[in-house]
Amino acid sequence: MKGYCMKCRGERDIAGATTVYMKNGRPATEGKCPDCGTRMYRLGKAA
Repeated sequence: MKGYCMKCRGERDIAGATTVYMKNGRPATEGKCPDCGTRMYRLGKAA
């Protein structure tokens, strides 16, 4: 799954992607940027 890295300023594959739920109950995907290691989020259910 791809996400936008705020530090690299580009679209990257999310390494170690896991499905998490936010406080309001909506699903999101969380992982790390493979280039810089910054935590990345993508809102919505994982495909």
